[in-house]
Amino acid sequence: MSGLTHFDGKGDAQMVDVSDKEVTDRIAVAACHVRMMRETFDIIAEGRAKKGDVLAVARLAGIMGAKKTADLIPLCHPLPITKVTVDLSLDDSLPGVQIEATVKTTGQTGVEMEALTAANVAALTVYDMCKAVDRGMEIGGTRVILKDGGKSGRYEAR
Repeated sequence: MSGLTHFDGKGDAQMVDVSDKEVTDRIAVAACHVRMMRETFDIIAEGRAKKGDVLAVARLAGIMGAKKTADLIPLCHPLPITKVTVDLSLDDSLPGVQIEATVKTTGQTGVEMEALTAANVAALTVYDMCKAVDRGMEIGGTRVILKDGGKSGRYEAR
């Protein structure tokens, strides 16, 4: 299991000990999208969804998701998140919604999982709010596009 930090020498799962790591400013940005039928896209764009403002509710859900990451992912450290933003934009070319989540902290471990969780919870919320008219929506493209802070330095996918 060489190189995989969540396993000990015997191959058993473990929470990584970050107590000796330096406290630094950390940031991560993750993205994904929800592809949908044109009719569903138009309902969102025109504000006609029966459950309310799809993008506003999904934004709040994503923020809440980032804050709950350690409860959902077994080996994640609970972190003092200092900022979460979830940006949702309509993309006519999909058609659908592009989602980008940014999470910041000052701590001993990164916030990639929190950013990924925020983006995906926002996407799941879009699906939930629109499933009555489009059960075939597709959530995809989930990825970390930026990570900075800590010993491993900066990673940028763009």
